[in-house]
Amino acid sequence: MHKLKRLAAALLTAVVICVMLSVSAFADTPYVTYTINGYGQIRPTQTAYLAHATITKFGDQALASPSDICIADDGLIYVADSGNSRIVVGDPDGELVRTIGEGILVNPRGVFVTSDGSVYVADRDAGKIFVFGDSGELVGEYSKPASPLYGDEVSFLPIKIAVNDAGIMFVVCESNTNGIVEISPTDGGTFLGYFGTNYTEKSLTAIIYRAILTDEQRAKMVSNIPATPTNLTIDEKGLIYTVTRGNKNDTLKRLNIAGTNMLHNTDDTYADTPTAAAAGNHDNVYVADQQGYIFEYNNEGEMIFVFGGPDDGSQRVGLSTMVSGIAVDKQDHIYVLDSDKAQIQIYSPTEFTDLLHNALYLYSKGRYTEAKAPLSEILRMNSMFDYANKAMGRCYFREENYSEAMRYARLAKDYSGYSDAYWEIRNVWLKNNIITVMILLALMFASVKLLKLIDKKKQIFEKPREIIDGILENSFIDDFMYSFRFMKKPADTAYGIAAEGREGWLMPSLLLLIFTAEFVINKYTCGFLMKNVMDGRYEILSDIGMIIAVVAAVTICTYLVCTINEGEGTVKKIYTFICYSLTPYIVLTPVIYILSHVLTNNEMFLPAMLSVLTYGWIAVIAFIGLKEVNNFTVIQTIRVIFLTLFAALILALLIFIIYVLWAQVFGFIGEIIGEGVYLLGY
Repeated sequence: MHKLKRLAAALLTAVVICVMLSVSAFADTPYVTYTINGYGQIRPTQTAYLAHATITKFGDQALASPSDICIADDGLIYVADSGNSRIVVGDPDGELVRTIGEGILVNPRGVFVTSDGSVYVADRDAGKIFVFGDSGELVGEYSKPASPLYGDEVSFLPIKIAVNDAGIMFVVCESNTNGIVEISPTDGGTFLGYFGTNYTEKSLTAIIYRAILTDEQRAKMVSNIPATPTNLTIDEKGLIYTVTRGNKNDTLKRLNIAGTNMLHNTDDTYADTPTAAAAGNHDNVYVADQQGYIFEYNNEGEMIFVFGGPDDGSQRVGLSTMVSGIAVDKQDHIYVLDSDKAQIQIYSPTEFTDLLHNALYLYSKGRYTEAKAPLSEILRMNSMFDYANKAMGRCYFREENYSEAMRYARLAKDYSGYSDAYWEIRNVWLKNNIITVMILLALMFASVKLLKLIDKKKQIFEKPREIIDGILENSFIDDFMYSFRFMKKPADTAYGIAAEGREGWLMPSLLLLIFTAEFVINKYTCGFLMKNVMDGRYEILSDIGMIIAVVAAVTICTYLVCTINEGEGTVKKIYTFICYSLTPYIVLTPVIYILSHVLTNNEMFLPAMLSVLTYGWIAVIAFIGLKEVNNFTVIQTIRVIFLTLFAALILALLIFIIYVLWAQVFGFIGEIIGEGVYLLGY
């Protein structure tokens, strides 16, 4: 008895401790960290960064509507304190070091610090770029470029700035849709041109409208002008990152010296309202969303983490109201500037993130074997972290361990990496076995020729031919072979269905069964590069039900429409030719299935072409079958097809309405039963 009491007490204590720990953990991270898996789905993962501090003022100097932040090489924090018309310089502990530009600056909106300590300030209302020395003295200023290439009617309202090692300034100007303004410090500021211009997308409808409308009508249309970049940053290689709101897959750009975007991400994982960007220390980049979400991307624009979020009024550390700037120091601490709260949130990386950054660094330096150690530790902590699986596969590929590279690429759903590794494995196999394969093929060819010659003289295959002919004369086998004539001569076969009694229920149903089996097998076990369903997800019953429902609906709707249009087809005849129309799929799908297991990405056009051929073939012979079975003309057949599609749509809508109504009825009955049980309890 006492043992039971002690056991119960121990369990209760353990539960309380677990609850306290979970509450404490939640208190440390009032947000969830997400990543993207190989299927392009956003999934939660380990906490990547912890919000550990908040700076509300430097010394006794409070901020007012701050708009930008920059971290110098010495770790000092520079804040564009727009509301107080100055630059505030402080340390990570919140101590004030100095202020810059008081009495000079009007509305500083952007700040950048170079490696030599020079401070560049983009002042919107002054219409100038101010340059201060490392001790805070004004050493230069740049106003609107005098070059006619800039545009006489274009205003100069600088709001963000980045400077490369050569002193060339890249300036984002408010409402300037021409792109980033590039200014050289020579000759008091030489305009070098526009850089990284955003492009507009014109729809076909808009092009047609503009072609047929008058000048007055076109003038009233909404102007299709490129978006102005929202912010920019520069990395240690001199590459420029820009963020632009509403620019879809070009929201984040990585621009080389020619202004060409090096990112081609189509995962739709970019921030909706990006406000700032900061280059990381591991060939990565951080993007801050105005609502408080922080995104981390690798050098290819693939999302690694997203964390943070909007403050709901709880004033919890790590949540923001209106983000206006982001910066990263040498220790990977992230500084997020909240202009509404006039404060800076500081995030530090967790062990999980440090391991990932270490792996990224080692991989970028070509130290693939060393990179595997931190990646293995990451996968030990989270085996479903697809980014680590992908990186591990690439490391093995660089080491020429292609089988392991394929395994990790498949885990990560890295189709490109899988294809590259498989190509190498296949290439090695072909080199080692091509002579043997050629010899076997030559022997097979020679054997066939020899046997034909012997059979011609000795008739050695006469008895087997008689057996085969006897089998083919069987009515069931004859019907089976007749169905495949529909592929070659659909008109003759359809006539046999319509007038020679070749319709039936058994053989069409057998073909439908074969079609269903091939569809399910191909869907779930085809080659990895062609697979469109998630591993471990099987919906076989719903697939079978869908096929049966579609065939039944098409058969019924076609019969009803044909009857109204005086067609001669019965339900049995229509069902027969519909199932016979599936024979191209039955014949060609095994070929596509085999190709999916032996081809790489560059060769996938072959099964793709076969798939197009298959469905096009089905459509053609189904059209001919419908025409011949019902004795329609071509025009009548086309009209019946459209009416059948419309009838099928109405039938699907009717079934959906009935399903919804019955669901409500059953729900209502369930609620009544539940209420009755509840009342009986009293």
